[in-house]
Amino acid sequence: MIQLRSLTAGYNGKPVVENVTLEFRPGQVLALLGPNGSGKSTLLKAALGLIPVMGGQVLYDGADMTSLSHRQIAQKAAFLTQNRPLSSILGLRMVLHGRFPYLSYPRRYSKADYAIARQAMDATGTRPYENTNISKLSGGQRQGIYLAMALAQKTETILMDEPTAYLDIRRQLEFVQTARTLAREGKAVVLVLHDIPMALRSADRIAVLSGGKLLCCDTPEAVYADGTLDEVFGVSVHRMDTPHGPQYYCVAKEAF
Repeated sequence: MIQLRSLTAGYNGKPVVENVTLEFRPGQVLALLGPNGSGKSTLLKAALGLIPVMGGQVLYDGADMTSLSHRQIAQKAAFLTQNRPLSSILGLRMVLHGRFPYLSYPRRYSKADYAIARQAMDATGTRPYENTNISKLSGGQRQGIYLAMALAQKTETILMDEPTAYLDIRRQLEFVQTARTLAREGKAVVLVLHDIPMALRSADRIAVLSGGKLLCCDTPEAVYADGTLDEVFGVSVHRMDTPHGPQYYCVAKEAF
């Protein structure tokens, strides 16, 4: 389990997130919500050691992150980043990059590595693109390849920064099911989302950031009820009970 204790982090000596205490719990989907610039992506990067920690601690299974190598961290947590340079590479070769933390240099993939990569592509519906250059794929198809790469990393925790950004509505719903499946398998899944209703429907816990501060972290029902989302986003969040469970929608408080 990854634990953030009074975490402060930012860039060029300037804090972006301050004094955040949060846990990424196995078997749960945690949705991280907040306005643009609230520190969501910064929080994930600090938790992965991609940017310096300015204060507090990041613990991996009780061990301070500073005692771990980058390779050890990569064996424990995978990161599906929001923006990625477009590469000219076949789908399977990209997914195999998820095996890097387990390989020495020069990298030579084993039969087991290929099997794990193909299994990840099957899980994300990207196996048909195994021999397709990803530069020829749509944004949603590439996102599926990147998700397969994260799954091939075989980590206990998966952090995803706006993973549904390039997906149509069907793929978004399928992605949510994938996240739920990963949690049922015992993984800690952390999603940065802008879709409030999707987060409320799919997450076990909701953490809300604003101005670099963690305002709350609780069940979707509790976060909805306390009005934090309305205050932070300037919208009115509503709930309807349906035969398919509670559904949420947002209404603007004022016209722009």
